[in-house]
Amino acid sequence: MLNILIRTDSSSTIGTGHIMRDLVLAEQFLEDNIIFATQDFEGNINHKVVEKNYEIKNLNSNTFEELNSLVKKLHINMIIIDHYGIDYKFEKTLKENNPDLKIFVFDDTYERHYCDILLNHNVYAEDSQYKDLVPSRCELRCGAKYTLLREEFRVEKEKGRQNKADMNLLNIFIAMGGADHSNINIKILEVLKEFTYIHAHVVTTNANQHLKQLQLYVEKSQDVTLYLNTNKIASLMNKADFAIITPSVTINEIFYLNIPFVAIKTANNQKYMYEYLENNDLFVLEFFSAIALRKKIKSLIQNTFNKGRK
Repeated sequence: MLNILIRTDSSSTIGTGHIMRDLVLAEQFLEDNIIFATQDFEGNINHKVVEKNYEIKNLNSNTFEELNSLVKKLHINMIIIDHYGIDYKFEKTLKENNPDLKIFVFDDTYERHYCDILLNHNVYAEDSQYKDLVPSRCELRCGAKYTLLREEFRVEKEKGRQNKADMNLLNIFIAMGGADHSNINIKILEVLKEFTYIHAHVVTTNANQHLKQLQLYVEKSQDVTLYLNTNKIASLMNKADFAIITPSVTINEIFYLNIPFVAIKTANNQKYMYEYLENNDLFVLEFFSAIALRKKIKSLIQNTFNKGRK
């Protein structure tokens, strides 16, 4: 049995995606002892870790000294790092101080890493992009075949997409990230108001700093349902006629279920996914624009109607 430490964080600004995918990865180590090391930031979702019965060690900082001390104290055999604030120099120093420690890192943006295993599970990821960015001994796990999917997605995949029964009502899935740091949910809903035959299904979490504003908006809207901290994301996606999302790891799930979508870039770390979608002539916006989004939605609606008439 290995002692495995997962170093990650979540908050209203960082978002919730890191911890959610780490929980999926942790399921690959059922015979091992999994411990999470996180900081107690406002809007964190550490309760999700507790719900899965994993131990949490709270960190006071993101310093090498504190993490290194924890690694030694817990006799850690492997550390999984899913954190944009930990870089090559940090990883190399950690290895030098713990020669037998296996370092497993997540990467989404083709950064330099000092690691034994690197996972980029996004659909755009390619091994060749890491030439000279990782040690020669590093095991690369890149691309869709390594996509981390919760069991709920596999269940929905087996169900398949249902034939649309009511062409007079379209269900739209909206997910701008658990924290929605860009605060564009309401802007999107304002665009959707122009289409009287649409019902929007919006998912978010308590990490959303704009939650109260969103809840007040939804209370006044008959054509919007808000889902807070839901564990039915896959089901909502699969029932949707199309989705409005960010070009993030959510795209991996959308592709897996084969859901039509338009993606709106909201953060710099979505650059490579955005470029992948754009290069493949898929519906993606570099930034929110009501005019551009309206145009994409009209195209998606037309495609939906055409399929429904067949």
